Amino acid sequence: MLDTLETLRPFLVAALSGVLAVFASGHAILHKRDTRAAVAWVGLIWLVPVLGSVLYALLGINRIHRRASDLRKLGLETRPALRDTFTDWQIVAEELSPSRGHLETLSRIVGRVTGRALVAGNRIVPLVNGDEAYPAMLEAIDGATTSIALSTYIFDHDEVGGVFAQALGKAVAGGVEVRVLIDAVGARYSLASMVGELRRIGVPVARYMRTLLPWRIPFANLRNHRKILVVDGAIGFTGGMNIRVGHVLGEQPKRPIQDLHFRVEGPLVEQLVQMFADDWAFTTKEVLQGEDWYPPVHKVGPVVARGISDGPGEDLDKLRMTLHGAIVAARSKITIVTPYFLPDRELIGALNIASMRGVQVRIVLPSVNNHPVVAWASTALHWQLLQRGCRIFLTKPPFDHTKLMMVDDAWTLVGSANWDPRSLRLNFEFNIECYDEQLAADMERLTEQKLRGAQEVFKVTVDSRSLPVQLRDGIARLFSPYI
Repeated sequence: MLDTLETLRPFLVAALSGVLAVFASGHAILHKRDTRAAVAWVGLIWLVPVLGSVLYALLGINRIHRRASDLRKLGLETRPALRDTFTDWQIVAEELSPSRGHLETLSRIVGRVTGRALVAGNRIVPLVNGDEAYPAMLEAIDGATTSIALSTYIFDHDEVGGVFAQALGKAVAGGVEVRVLIDAVGARYSLASMVGELRRIGVPVARYMRTLLPWRIPFANLRNHRKILVVDGAIGFTGGMNIRVGHVLGEQPKRPIQDLHFRVEGPLVEQLVQMFADDWAFTTKEVLQGEDWYPPVHKVGPVVARGISDGPGEDLDKLRMTLHGAIVAARSKITIVTPYFLPDRELIGALNIASMRGVQVRIVLPSVNNHPVVAWASTALHWQLLQRGCRIFLTKPPFDHTKLMMVDDAWTLVGSANWDPRSLRLNFEFNIECYDEQLAADMERLTEQKLRGAQEVFKVTVDSRSLPVQLRDGIARLFSPYI
């Protein structure tokens, strides 16, 4: 009998390998939207027997969508029904100059992509660096009476993180309902995680998508990159800023980081709360409901806006389609400010076509990047844009983490997402589209300040890089889907 099994073992292993490969490759063919990703996985599955199938099972299957579906099956509805706050284009048009009527097409595109209402009556105030953002956020936390929802990618255990922790602990002691959600990888950016400190002082805190990966993996997948703070369901903050001392430039930190955050008031805040509630229920199975989290909404300002969620689950490609729609809708000007610029072929093509249509396309990037490999890969793409008339500028240090897009001096996109595959396909992001000429003008002025002393990139400069540098940049570009 043993001799028979020994004789048959190679055939059994081959049969098992074949069955696994058939099931794994079939799943990849049916469920991978990106043809290149499907081809890559199928190739790995068949070229590396058994191990390829195991890797696909561990890394290739999107369990986010399945887990969200499971929550709904359990009856865990994470949000109340949307209030009747829908704004039609006529109301938007009343806030804009007649020459901005073409943006109605963009509004329709984003509405269909996101399924969220465009809402009027918002006040959105930009806050530059932690010097302006953190005091405003702490003031709101200190004034809380009913609820505080805070979601962040990084919550460092440093001087700034300590002040936020104390403020949150004080709010809990005062009877305020507090929930804090920190990404599991972002929580490890400090040697001593802030999660333990928050729990020690009684603050309800959870880690999003806990992982066994080693400490501080900057290129880990499926991370919650959203930055949302909502106080009493009425005052919101969102943008690109984490909680760490490096953002307070006035303190002259060792690693200074420029960034931009926004204070939000008005009906739009409800969409911020709903986004947090979705992530909190996904992580903890606790549903946040009632007027503590969803008080009556009031119109307080001129900005018409809408939240845009994005991630590798049900929200896949929503932001990418929004960017594409904004580029296509532009008639005169596109301004992009981002720390990481690795657009795919379709977005590069859209920007080039916009430039050839006569649209002024400006792309503002940092001259010094905190991830050099990303900067190398980005440089390898520059010639594709420069040859069609797009303009690229590199701003002087310190490193600029700002994320902005403006179109035709009337439409502004702000939030957590970068122009790279990680933000557009692998991470969970939250952005806001805003229709308001004053806000767009303020953001253009801020961009002009960044451009003072910036260095413009020309194609001749990119082409004159030495061969070793071109090879380095080109090799880095090959890894752009993963960095």
